[in-house]
Amino acid sequence: MILEAGEQSVLRSGMRRGGFWRRAGLAIILIALISIGVTFAILMGLTSIDPTRDVILKAMTVNGALAAILLGLIAFEIVKLWQARRRGRAAARLHVRVVALFSLVAAVPAILMAILAAVTLDRGLDRWFEERTRQIVDNALTVAQAYLQEHARVLRGDLIAMANDIDRAKAVYEFEPTRFDQFFSTQVSLRGILAAFILNENGDVVTRVVHDPETDVPLPPADSFFKAKSGDPILIAPGTSNIVGGIMKLSAYDNYYLYAVRAIDPRVVDYLRLTEQGAAQYQQMENSRFGVQVAFALVYLGVALVLLLSAIWIGFGFANRLVSPIRTLISAADEVSQGNLAVKVETEKSGGDLSNLGETFNKMTGQLLGQRDALLAANEQIDRRRRFNEAVLSGVSTGVIGVDDEASIMLVNRSAQELLELDEVQILNKQLVEVVPELSECISDALRNETDRLPETQVEITRSGRLRTINVRITREQSTRREHGFVVTLDDITDLVSAQRNSAWADVARRIAHEIKNPLTPIQLSAERIRRRYGKRIEEDRQVFDQCIDTIVRQVGDIGQMVDEFSSFARMRKPNKGRGDLREAVRNAAFMQSVANPDISVSAEVPDKPVEAVFDARLVGQALTNVVKNATEAVSARTGDDLPKGKVTVKLHEAEGGNGERVVIDVIDNGIGLPEENRSRLLEPYMTTREKGTGLGLAIVRKILEDHGGGIELLNAPKINPDDSGTLVRLTLAANADVDEVSEAQDQTVTAHGA
Repeated sequence: MILEAGEQSVLRSGMRRGGFWRRAGLAIILIALISIGVTFAILMGLTSIDPTRDVILKAMTVNGALAAILLGLIAFEIVKLWQARRRGRAAARLHVRVVALFSLVAAVPAILMAILAAVTLDRGLDRWFEERTRQIVDNALTVAQAYLQEHARVLRGDLIAMANDIDRAKAVYEFEPTRFDQFFSTQVSLRGILAAFILNENGDVVTRVVHDPETDVPLPPADSFFKAKSGDPILIAPGTSNIVGGIMKLSAYDNYYLYAVRAIDPRVVDYLRLTEQGAAQYQQMENSRFGVQVAFALVYLGVALVLLLSAIWIGFGFANRLVSPIRTLISAADEVSQGNLAVKVETEKSGGDLSNLGETFNKMTGQLLGQRDALLAANEQIDRRRRFNEAVLSGVSTGVIGVDDEASIMLVNRSAQELLELDEVQILNKQLVEVVPELSECISDALRNETDRLPETQVEITRSGRLRTINVRITREQSTRREHGFVVTLDDITDLVSAQRNSAWADVARRIAHEIKNPLTPIQLSAERIRRRYGKRIEEDRQVFDQCIDTIVRQVGDIGQMVDEFSSFARMRKPNKGRGDLREAVRNAAFMQSVANPDISVSAEVPDKPVEAVFDARLVGQALTNVVKNATEAVSARTGDDLPKGKVTVKLHEAEGGNGERVVIDVIDNGIGLPEENRSRLLEPYMTTREKGTGLGLAIVRKILEDHGGGIELLNAPKINPDDSGTLVRLTLAANADVDEVSEAQDQTVTAHGA
């Protein structure tokens, strides 16, 4: 996302969106800790609530529900964290590591605490229920019971003795009741018994003796009568009182029972009772030891689980508070990397160092935005200048090449590309000496020389078989940097040099024609006069005389023809153009050379429809005749055996992509061909490869075609076989010419003819 200038985006942290869940989690943690504390207090008996099974079960249910809620919240956070990491959100891995670290830090103490608490509880219970403690409790109970049994044994003996005595005194009971009562009272007193009763089977008192009337002596329970029917004494425990009793059936009486009680020390009874209660409680505790361990273990587990989950939740909260600003910064940094320098991160006043980091980031993006705007403005200005410079460079005919201080090409305009016949890809970032080896000496001088402008030099380069003369100027860049580049300008002065040569040769030709032509006529006339006057008188060596005269006349004629060519080149008239069909000129040139060279196939290939152009028929015909004649001479100059038949073809057609504005005449032969080097120099005056050539033919052809708005090219003929040779001479001329120019030429021609 890239914002336009003036727009601004603010990235907000996700902490505010998660505020509700964070507060809810903290509330659950607080409630869970309070619940665990209350449960522990109940188990320790620190409250008025009895730690019954139902109470403990309810407390553990509440604690488990709170732990489950905490676990659900943590699972929710884990799912969000997993989704964030799967989607590749910023700082997701850091978030996972922080949460894992907090979970580990929280889990280790909680687990250690639970293990330590369980071990401590088990060791404490072992001390409570160890064998020594159990023996002490059992011994105390045994001593107390032995004391009671001792009283019961004494009471049993007394009870048996009294029962025997009462059985023997049955007659006294029946006939002397008063004496029997005295007897019965004496028996009780002698044996130190607190009270004695004779009861029937229904528990009714028949007679009794109680030494202390204020003592409330309880009667035996009803089931004791049933137990005593066997005749054995039955002892009755003291219960809540401090007396021990016994009942025994009187065998001499019909369904009568003797019931006697003996008093014991009340403190002993209390101690006995406490001992029995303590032993019972100890036994109960020992029986419920596993349950107690399980209960406390569950409490410890609940505490550890709540602490662990609480720590994990707090770790999630801390990780969120730590990672959320970092994630926001990473997202903002991604925005910056995508070009959005207007991005800002929201900061909190109490955010601490992370808030300071966010503020620093905002300052940085603000500075970057300002610098980018300044760079864009500067770049826009530079781009405008660059477009202007490129427009200027593309519009000039001079080739311009920019190189750095290591002679590597950095800039090249279209004219330089056309001059070097290379495209921009083949030139840029290449060494100039690799692209244009002819400039190696110039570049070496420029690198060694510290002056800003070097002297102009001229070099010759060959491209596509054409030799070009290039004027080279090298200028050092004006720069405040240590590195300095160079600007190399290339001017193609080939035509200028050629024109200068043509002008010079034309002046020479005029002088030669003027100086030589004047004595030629007298020489020729004198030779003919000598032949007529002295030819009849010479009898000896007449053949030699005639041969010398013929040689003089012939050579004078050749010199005269050469002088005529000089004159024609020096004073070539202006074309007298008129609209006509070029096909006729092509046919005539081919026909004349085919007649002159019957052993060579000279043919003309012209379109079926007329090819009209504005031209001087005589001059164009002269140029065609000259070129076709050169082609036949090149074919005749071949040497060797099994040569193919000589062939010269003259083709007339419109230039490709010229929209009919230019006409092309190709003269193709299979002769000896032209040399590759300095081929373009053959178009200059007095440059020829033939022994008898004057070197003016192609120069005259070039001048004629240039006057017709065209030109001449010397190329290799298309090859059918690898060993084929030959030349293709391409003549081009404009199909149309300015009407005023044609009229002016016609007027000048008429005037010249009239003169």
